[in-house]
Amino acid sequence: MDDRLNSVEMENAFDPEFTLAEIVEMENLYKEMGGKSLNQQFYQELATKFSTSVHRCGKSSIGCEQVQSWFGDLEKELEAKVSSFRRKVEKSVGPTKLAMNKSEVQKPSFVKSEEIDASMPAEVPNFADENSQKPKGVSVAELSELVFEARSSKDLAWYDVASFLNYRVTSTGELEVRVRYVGYDKDQDEWLNVKRSVRERSIPLEPSECDRVKVGDLVLCFRENEDDAVYCDARVVDIQRIAHDSDCCCCIFLVRYDLDFFEDQVQLKKLCCRPAT
Repeated sequence: MDDRLNSVEMENAFDPEFTLAEIVEMENLYKEMGGKSLNQQFYQELATKFSTSVHRCGKSSIGCEQVQSWFGDLEKELEAKVSSFRRKVEKSVGPTKLAMNKSEVQKPSFVKSEEIDASMPAEVPNFADENSQKPKGVSVAELSELVFEARSSKDLAWYDVASFLNYRVTSTGELEVRVRYVGYDKDQDEWLNVKRSVRERSIPLEPSECDRVKVGDLVLCFRENEDDAVYCDARVVDIQRIAHDSDCCCCIFLVRYDLDFFEDQVQLKKLCCRPAT
């Protein structure tokens, strides 16, 4: 269960109208529904079930309106928390960095298939296809053959994904996954929007492959400053081609970062290209 729902659970745990067992059951039902609309029949059946339960012996019966009101309050609280979270992300300037020290940063490494969380369901949404209107199911075996990177909401830099811990569909129908990054512990796990912040991993280039980079290409560029060193999206603005052998590329690439439009001259070893689509 995610952090937002956890906080709502704590607030509702001592609702005098319902027993703790009833609250837990309603929360589980809400999660199972996955954002689907609830109808009057659902509320009535649940109210009847609670009212006739042996655990409610000596307590007042539960009405359909009380059940409906409980789910309505839950949705309002969740929506408020989601809106608050998004506003904080949009307004954040100079957020806490997830990046390692420059001496600790390495080029992205491939994720081994056994690192994919074995607790994931047998069928999971195919978030490799960002253009699909509805998530398509793929098996964990198929998913484990792919490697991914994710853009942190804290600094908008891209990090290798060690595993996907869970997934959910929001009330607006968008898919989110809980990500654990390579080299970081659970304190840095994040819920991320799949369409905007998860993609197949960028590919490091060998010196002999520099001709693959063209002006206008989207690349993942290793960006260093005094405080940190992270991988960020950038566009190739210009290329100064210099003759070289297959062991060392001497070409100079002028890139413009998507985040702040800052331009920088870098060598090939700082670039990763996007997989062919």
